[in-house]
Amino acid sequence: MVSNFHLPPTGFGPGSQPADDDLGYMQMPSGMRTYAPHLPEISDADAAGPALALLAQLAVACDRAAATGEGEAFELTGLPPEARRLLTETLGQGEVSVRIGGISPVAAQESVFAGVWRVMGAGVDRIEVGAVPACARLIAAPEAAALGQNAPKGPDVVNAPALLVELLDHAQAWRKGASPHVVNLTLLPHTEGDLLWLDAALGTGAVTILSRGYGNCRVSATATPNVWRVQFFNSMDSLILDTFEVTDMPEVVLAASEDLTDSAARLREVLEAIR
Repeated sequence: MVSNFHLPPTGFGPGSQPADDDLGYMQMPSGMRTYAPHLPEISDADAAGPALALLAQLAVACDRAAATGEGEAFELTGLPPEARRLLTETLGQGEVSVRIGGISPVAAQESVFAGVWRVMGAGVDRIEVGAVPACARLIAAPEAAALGQNAPKGPDVVNAPALLVELLDHAQAWRKGASPHVVNLTLLPHTEGDLLWLDAALGTGAVTILSRGYGNCRVSATATPNVWRVQFFNSMDSLILDTFEVTDMPEVVLAASEDLTDSAARLREVLEAIR
């Protein structure tokens, strides 16, 4: 006789549970962007020459940036229209975009080659190679000044003042090369009034960075030096992680040295294919 211990348990497995299309599960992320090489058509080889030469320079700059951490900039003023078209088509648009406000707003768009950025604005048109565009590190006039502890408190401001003290202490003590200090709002008790008060106390900086991959990551500078708001959203645009980071630039937006080395190799592959 076979013991019940050896028989498969009942009530488990496919078909054992009633079907229910409304279980309330959050959908899994989808739609991640991946690199896909694009080979542009060249109608005039002579006119495209400057673009091909610049692409070769970008590959070398990627290798240098990967080795030294130093970025480089290449002005596009005066580039012939056919060369500009070829360059724009080859670089495409990658996952990260940057907006820098202020008196002279500037926008930067990462290309499909990580660490290669197109920077444009009034009188500005260049390509930068580096972990992040240099303009994103510049201190521009904030869009809303930091009020600090003088920010008006409503009755629902509970835990925010203590969080502000922690952030300001670490921001003042932070030095280049130090590890980021992260305050994870998702794991801490807080009210809506706390969040609004922190926004007023820290102010709003001029730099906003959006990284698209599995969902979106929004990185916003505050008006307080070295304090950033980093928010992750899933593919349904629901906020799943909300943090403050004390650092010079959140790591999530930086192109790593391995990314730059890979971009150098990809650029050379594209050049070999279209020449």
